[in-house]
Amino acid sequence: MSVARFDFSGFDGDYHQETIDNLRTAAKNAKKLCAVMLDTIGPELQVSNETGKLIELKADDHVTITSDTTIQPSADILPVSYADLARTVKKGDTIFLGQYLFTGSETTSVWLEVLETKNQDVICLVKNSATLSGFIFTMHVSQVHVNLPTLTDYDKQVISSWGSRNNIDFVSLSYTRHVEDVQELRAFLKTQNLNETRIFAKIETVEGLKHFDEILREADGVILSRGNLGIDLPPEKVFLFQKSAVYKCNMVGKPAIITRVVDSMTGNLRPTRAEATDVANAVLDGTDGILLGAETLHGLYPVEAIKIVGGICAEAERVYNQLFHFKTILKYMKEPMSHAESVASSAVRAALTVKAAIIVVFTSSGGAARLIAKYRPTVPVFAVVIPRLKTNSLKWIFTGSSQARHLLGVRGVYPILAGPIVATSGGSTEETSLKLALEYGESVGLLKPNDQVVVFQKIGDSSVVKIVEFEG
Repeated sequence: MSVARFDFSGFDGDYHQETIDNLRTAAKNAKKLCAVMLDTIGPELQVSNETGKLIELKADDHVTITSDTTIQPSADILPVSYADLARTVKKGDTIFLGQYLFTGSETTSVWLEVLETKNQDVICLVKNSATLSGFIFTMHVSQVHVNLPTLTDYDKQVISSWGSRNNIDFVSLSYTRHVEDVQELRAFLKTQNLNETRIFAKIETVEGLKHFDEILREADGVILSRGNLGIDLPPEKVFLFQKSAVYKCNMVGKPAIITRVVDSMTGNLRPTRAEATDVANAVLDGTDGILLGAETLHGLYPVEAIKIVGGICAEAERVYNQLFHFKTILKYMKEPMSHAESVASSAVRAALTVKAAIIVVFTSSGGAARLIAKYRPTVPVFAVVIPRLKTNSLKWIFTGSSQARHLLGVRGVYPILAGPIVATSGGSTEETSLKLALEYGESVGLLKPNDQVVVFQKIGDSSVVKIVEFEG
């Protein structure tokens, strides 16, 4: 895994603190970087089942959804945490309800059709038999605007306490619907001294898709939450929006992450053939990352799920049509290209021409590595992050660790954090950093004697590309 996502819709800060402490111990033991992503709750509608008792719903029965949360849930009535539901829906609307988002195979999710509304109640027809289990059920109303803030007060409290304490690398902004949602979160992060935290807009509804272009311009990356999108969209439309969104992300060099890929591995040792093909096709389309949810949250085979998905991704990358993507993005770019874009694309072209084993890029912010990764080179990009000294008004500190972890969300990039001695070694910085990268490449089996290496570096205000041979 590259990034650990902490979902606050089901567990509190104490639970997640224990988990992140375990994560950091494991990362230290494995000598491996791992980024942290905080997943907000957003305007998620929930039915609280405090007793945890099973609720049996039968097809063709009627069930009432009420905003009176003092009522205990049963097969006849379900209280939801949204006072305006009866004023929001209309006859014929579709409501989904379940402990987890719909996968198509489980029997713990139910589809409801709105028959009528009475005061604060919504009377629904049960479309399929199901047994609701668990303490919290998620409710989703298809293609209906929920008049709740995207960044809730609870989300702000979690970010200001748990997020600030743990210096989170990413925030996954659930139910992003408008560009203003991202702008509001970015402004709030600055008030919490989380200026470097990057924002992934989580697109979960048709409303978010309608404003996708504006959202993409403001966000640092996008997560396509196919669980909710699969409810909000007709099934035959999901793949079209996925491919379009991934393409747009690729063209501007921002990471695209997809969810809900191997749901069956929650209870099975192997994915279905369709799931395996789905993962591979996502990689071939240009997806940067795969986000696992139930498979690793409560699945029986979390380690196997990561290994299998990783194996499928690696196999798909071997047959990825890099040349087609390279030409596509060059055609997309407006001329004249900026100097940075020109040199980054030249570095990737040079790696192809000399059949280089790796590309090494020196960076302090991570921007140069992202620019090269945008052109999807066929070889790994070793991003050597050079620490920089800065002051936060109280003391001098070295930057670099956050920038290195941020690059874990970018396809094909291997971030390497140089030590502070490199940052203060004057003219030998590049030479020392290159040696560090080459030694690392050899240690992980990606570099052998006589291999060609493309080096991307800044000299003064200019960026240059050079080719060196690894002597071993």
